[in-house]
Amino acid sequence: MAAIRKKIGIWMDHSMAHLMEYSNNGVEVKTIESNFTQQQKVNSLQKGELHLHNVELQKQAKYYKKLIDIIKKYNQVILFGPTNAKEELFNVLSADKRFENIKINVEPTDKMTPNERHAFVLDFFLNK
Repeated sequence: MAAIRKKIGIWMDHSMAHLMEYSNNGVEVKTIESNFTQQQKVNSLQKGELHLHNVELQKQAKYYKKLIDIIKKYNQVILFGPTNAKEELFNVLSADKRFENIKINVEPTDKMTPNERHAFVLDFFLNK
């Protein structure tokens, strides 16, 4: 019996990721936030741009780590969204040998409604 291929679509920007697990039952959705709020940004800016940059990098690393911990459970991944966050995450994944057997695609998209994101993931995996 063949192993089940686990597939996930992740629409992401730098502040939030919508994770859509693809299965025969459709798409199951979870959301992960980066937890770097506008108020934290204002507070960090008051302490100086270097401080802001360091805080942003730490928050971004934690955000990507959460996503990495999820992605390692899948065989096939589509990263998509309007910002370069998906490419940044892809670069981190590509440098990590644990992900060399996971098929990861990256697609640029605009902002999308939840229904558009679901349709994108369904269409992507049905046609791959």
